[in-house]
Amino acid sequence: MKKYASLLLFALLLNGCDDGDLTVDTIDFDDTSITSQSCDPLTNNLIYRLKPQESLLIQLPDDKIINDPTLEGKPLIYDIDNSTYRVVYRAYDGTVATANICGAIPPTSPKVTQEWQATAGQIVITTTPITDNTATDGSTKITGYNHNINFKNITFLKPSGPQVQEEFSFGDYQTTVTPVVVTFSDENADYCPDTKKIYNDNTVSSLVLENIADLIVNEATPTGTPRTSLINLNGTTNKLYYRTYSGGLPVDTKSYFCTEKTPTTPAVLDTWVGQDGQANVSGIIEVTTTNDLKVFRHKIVLRNATLQKGNSTFKLATTFVLGTVTVVVP
Repeated sequence: MKKYASLLLFALLLNGCDDGDLTVDTIDFDDTSITSQSCDPLTNNLIYRLKPQESLLIQLPDDKIINDPTLEGKPLIYDIDNSTYRVVYRAYDGTVATANICGAIPPTSPKVTQEWQATAGQIVITTTPITDNTATDGSTKITGYNHNINFKNITFLKPSGPQVQEEFSFGDYQTTVTPVVVTFSDENADYCPDTKKIYNDNTVSSLVLENIADLIVNEATPTGTPRTSLINLNGTTNKLYYRTYSGGLPVDTKSYFCTEKTPTTPAVLDTWVGQDGQANVSGIIEVTTTNDLKVFRHKIVLRNATLQKGNSTFKLATTFVLGTVTVVVP
């Protein structure tokens, strides 16, 4: 009888101590409806996921989430050191919100009831682009990047002792970027005959064909038969570059583009390069020439051209008009 009475008393004590604290044996954030979020880097370099009474936090330098696709089989890998690269799990005695994670002065409630610090393992990040392919002209835009984050051989120091998990998924974390849109208000392009450079610009960006092959010839082309060549990044001719600048280009753009050595101002922010073309498939340069007496107009069209920076790529319109160069023959 005393044995049963003791068991009953123990059960009552357990029930009396239930103050809403969450007891956790394993971490489970597999629910795809849980969205990964981040704090303002000026406040806290944290990426986190929240459940009603739980949080899973990653702290790493803000330049380690890179907006560029990782190559297949070559993710970014960072070693957890509980200093620069940290992973922390917390359980609370009430509902947790962003203010509990990112606030400069965290609220006093809910209180942390459990905290597991990761002491070893790796953060593994696989990045893919988020692309908008809806344009009717065949162009594409990168609107952001999806960073799939996993942990390998992660060791959590629990109150009861270390716990090792060989594979553990944090989930997806998405970043947004301003899409690159190549457009020019003026269809008139400029030509540097000495360097064989054709360019168009809109004061803050430019699209340039450098050392163009012998396509600018002051002779009309037969109807439907333009002169053609291919973008050739690794060759000596037909290199295509799209650049953006910090500050506007000079009014006299020839002083910038047609000099032998490009000026250092304005500074270049980003450079995208044209991928090599394939005959009858992609990266095709077409020049159609018409004339009115001694005035020759050379219309330069790029077909199925793709621009690349790092591992990121986007497509220009299937038929993209770089511009028309006008040459007056004496």
